[in-house]
Amino acid sequence: MSTIPGLNRPAPVANELTKPFWDACNERRLVLQNCTFCERLHYPPAPQCANCGSADTFEWREVEGKGHIEVYMVIRDSRIRGFQSAQPINFAVITLDEDPGINFLSNLPGTPPGEVPVGAQVELIFEETSTGQLVHEWRVVT
Repeated sequence: MSTIPGLNRPAPVANELTKPFWDACNERRLVLQNCTFCERLHYPPAPQCANCGSADTFEWREVEGKGHIEVYMVIRDSRIRGFQSAQPINFAVITLDEDPGINFLSNLPGTPPGEVPVGAQVELIFEETSTGQLVHEWRVVT
């Protein structure tokens, strides 16, 4: 379960487009769509390439799962029911080192609210939801 006390993570609901992504998370791997025509990574999953428009040239590519904190904010009044009892909570934008055009959101498990070191390196971890589905998160590398 979650390493943040009081956090009741909403569980994602996979569809045909996102199922390979969530299945890989359950294997503790991070995969992104890659357009084989223009060699561009995509996140979140999309039905066609935002760069070249191709819809039939996607493959799933595993990425290393390292990045850095671009910016953050502290949420003190979330409307997301699963986050309310864990407030205040960090929400950080994580930039993927392998592709600076790819960003993720993370609450940075293990980092106290408001004590986020902007620019710090982060590594990929996985947290469990109430349904058992693993979700990707990021932890500051110390």
